[in-house]
Amino acid sequence: MLYLIASCIALLLGPVFYRYFSSGSGLHKGLDGFIFVSLGGLVLIHILPELLQHGGLTAILFVILGLWGPTASEKLFHQYSEVTHNLTLGLGVTGLLLHTLTDGGAMVLAQQEGNSSLLALGIILHRLPVGVAIWWLLKPQVGTRWASIVLTGMIILTSIGYFAGDQLVNQLSLDNTVYLQAFVTGSILHVVLHQPHVDHHQVKDDKYEYEAGVGSLLGLGLLFILLLMDSGGHDHAHHHEPGSEQLIHWMLTIAPALLLSYLLACARFKFGLSPNVKNLKSLWVQRLLGPEALVISFILLGPSYALLQLVFALLMGGYFIFCNIEPVDPHKDLPNSPWQFGLAHLVDRSAPWILLSLILASLIGHPSMPLSNPWAQVVVLLFVFLPMRFCNLGASVLALSLAFSGWSPIAVLLPLVAAPWFNLAQCKMMSWKQKGLLVGLLFILLTLASQLLGAWESLLHLPYTLQVICLTIITLLFAASLLRLGPRKFLSRLFVFKLNKHHHSH
Repeated sequence: MLYLIASCIALLLGPVFYRYFSSGSGLHKGLDGFIFVSLGGLVLIHILPELLQHGGLTAILFVILGLWGPTASEKLFHQYSEVTHNLTLGLGVTGLLLHTLTDGGAMVLAQQEGNSSLLALGIILHRLPVGVAIWWLLKPQVGTRWASIVLTGMIILTSIGYFAGDQLVNQLSLDNTVYLQAFVTGSILHVVLHQPHVDHHQVKDDKYEYEAGVGSLLGLGLLFILLLMDSGGHDHAHHHEPGSEQLIHWMLTIAPALLLSYLLACARFKFGLSPNVKNLKSLWVQRLLGPEALVISFILLGPSYALLQLVFALLMGGYFIFCNIEPVDPHKDLPNSPWQFGLAHLVDRSAPWILLSLILASLIGHPSMPLSNPWAQVVVLLFVFLPMRFCNLGASVLALSLAFSGWSPIAVLLPLVAAPWFNLAQCKMMSWKQKGLLVGLLFILLTLASQLLGAWESLLHLPYTLQVICLTIITLLFAASLLRLGPRKFLSRLFVFKLNKHHHSH
């Protein structure tokens, strides 16, 4: 009963916070940062692995459809009349109303003995941005009365789903509704990522970012506590708990080498190897290697991987230089201090990639993913790289995470040699002939590497206490970056598109 009351209160807080969200205050940014991180983290770390276990790759396709379907529909039908907009809005609200039935039933499942409360918490958390979004969309369009009726309807249907939970348990199980829940999960991510409740013409992107950073840190703290409190013993947790322990183990292993890489970046900046040089050769060396990214490969993957990464990067870089292709996404506003470059500027650019690489590897390395064939792994990774803008440190961490997950040697090598340049933005700088030759060269090199590479072997075996100290320092550096940038700007470098350049017109 407590979950039901909490979910209804969270929904009713939407109108209360509407005035703050529409005014662009620091409170709106702090709360947005909290919801953005806590709900997004729950989806990535807990819900998506469950969907993979029950629905496989098809479930991920429904997540993508729920995530990008609303944006694509708006672009396709934006030119049509207000009637089309009202119809689309009505269908969306109807879908949310029907989904509240499953919300109530899911809360019943979550409170049963031995089951996790994370799903119920996710429902409660996403009620707040959904409530605000509904109020923001409906109040200007149809007035306060109809907006209130819709919220009341959501509360009633949630209660029906909750009290009819015993009859709906079998129908609402994840095995029977995995694709529906995958689509709704994508829709929740759409709400979180695109901020439909914020008027982007009134709120400046660089305003109140400190407050947003504080909110995101609180969200991370809550997420960490919830994961620690989530005890085993239920069906959903059997694969989840090892995943959480696995992430912590990976972070402890990576932290010392990563901290050393940042310190080496300070040193190379001090001795003149800076991203603001005009020399094309120097630019590509830094884009592909850093060269501090070689440290992670050498220490944690072994000399053979580091040597192949160096040779292949030189070959790829030589091809780009021969074709006179400049790297995209240049460094902007470089600091003068080497310490600020390595421990602030470079952290801002690489931290989101490192976090995403750890989570991404835990997802695509999931046992439910049918990717035992090495070349199938390569193809999937290339599709993952396309919409993103990987940095070399993030690519090294992804390669190591894939090695931890038991992926093939060529799949482990691929991020090291391809992730920093294989994306839509960089490919637009090349002709089709140049793209074809480059991809052909890549597959030739990977074929040769498959004959040369063996199992990876870490050269770094440090005491646990030292690993904890290094991880603490890295955590503080990442937290400082979040406070400087805010969560959305922090993650804005991940993709070739913007996270918050989306709004609904009325």
